[in-house]
Amino acid sequence: MERIEFWKDSEYTYPLAFDFRPNLRKYLIEDGNVHPCMLILPGGGYAVVVPPEGELVAKRFNELGYNCFVMTYTTNQLCREPVMDQAMRDLARAVRFVRKNAAEYRIDLNKLYVCGFSAAGHVCASLCDYWDEIEDNDPEYKDISCRPDAAILSYPVITSGEYAHQDSFRFLLGKDIYDRDDDEAKYLLDRYSLEKHVKSTNPPCFIWQTETDDLVPVQNSYLYADACKNAGVKYEHITFPEGPHGLSIPNLDWAKGNHGEPYSAEQSFALVKAIKEGRIEATKEEADGLLGFLGPFPNDPDFIGFPEICVWPEKADKFIKSL
Repeated sequence: MERIEFWKDSEYTYPLAFDFRPNLRKYLIEDGNVHPCMLILPGGGYAVVVPPEGELVAKRFNELGYNCFVMTYTTNQLCREPVMDQAMRDLARAVRFVRKNAAEYRIDLNKLYVCGFSAAGHVCASLCDYWDEIEDNDPEYKDISCRPDAAILSYPVITSGEYAHQDSFRFLLGKDIYDRDDDEAKYLLDRYSLEKHVKSTNPPCFIWQTETDDLVPVQNSYLYADACKNAGVKYEHITFPEGPHGLSIPNLDWAKGNHGEPYSAEQSFALVKAIKEGRIEATKEEADGLLGFLGPFPNDPDFIGFPEICVWPEKADKFIKSL
């Protein structure tokens, strides 16, 4: 599978990346026609990028007529170097890259959508809120818009307030962010509480989650949907009655752990390699923990997933086509 980097070495400076660079993997419909595009970002709490929300989603949207890319972006894997704007800027550059190369990938450059899960929903919603502030100094990209034409936010991390998924914000902004009472901490927690910064120029949003989400409170989805409504942004908000966090496309492949190649763990592999080579100090437990999210996954032959929730891509597609 082709690996596509969109940052030049001199442009990408995240201190703990080592041999990793943010990248795209393409899932294109090979029929010679132009298609809309879905940029897919798996979640992982700004600590990792998890495989189950990548290939399964891309293949489902291929079936719905979208050319797709799965994006691996910057995370703060040892909670030592805050991500801050880097993941959002990774996505902004990826959007510009795909638009610049729309003809090569047979993509309608006016139908470019982003789809983020959990903390990656926060990455996508950050771009929705702040797209008009993200400049690109590279002459190849500076005049290309990074505004998505719509966003799908799947069980997203949104708020830093009462209903926050606090670990996501610790990896994003620093592990002591909730313990500090200084002006910088207050500013950062406000800036990244995304329901506070929705504007009328935000792209349309399709938002979905389960009411019983056991990790990110469902109020995150409600807060962002209400903010879209108040700002006059087109949106659709769907909640399903039951289901845990991290459902991706909860079909039989998901239930069996058949999630495709774990390429989204590239940054984890690079960091473990750096630890083994002595380029960064870390305990064996920290190194092992980086790869623990890859499995093994349970394999219950009687478990069929959540077929009633598998309809969300069709609902999102219908919303997008209505715009």
